Amino acid sequence: VNARVTRADGHAEREAAKIMINDARQALQDAGAEITLGADKGYDAQEFIEACREMKVTPHVAQNTSGRRSAVNDTIASSAGYAISQQKRKLIEQGFGWAKTVGRMRQVMVRGLKKVDQMFVLNMAAYNLVRLRSLAQVRP
Repeated sequence: VNARVTRADGHAEREAAKIMINDARQALQDAGAEITLGADKGYDAQEFIEACREMKVTPHVAQNTSGRRSAVNDTIASSAGYAISQQKRKLIEQGFGWAKTVGRMRQVMVRGLKKVDQMFVLNMAAYNLVRLRSLAQVRP
């Protein structure tokens, strides 16, 4: 699991995603293992999709077809794995909601990118621990 805070400039999320993909690739034992990436419509940009393909990552990015052509080809979008990724990526939003309400990320009390990043990463780690506790109750 990886979390990262960036300045909002329209491209920073995609650049941070590329860094996190590289981190995930390095953590794998098998360098040639298949990786998929689920993401929302904001990541449906030609340069990002091409970068994913160069990194040998299958981009399960939601297609943004409002007034333009999607960068995600129909072969990927029609696959069974793509449908599962689109359902599962909605679970990610729950972590952000938890961080805003319980973790006090809605209005942070610290200033500076480094401090906000530390607070965000700590929140995401805490959320993962909460999820582990919930999962342990379901599966004893």
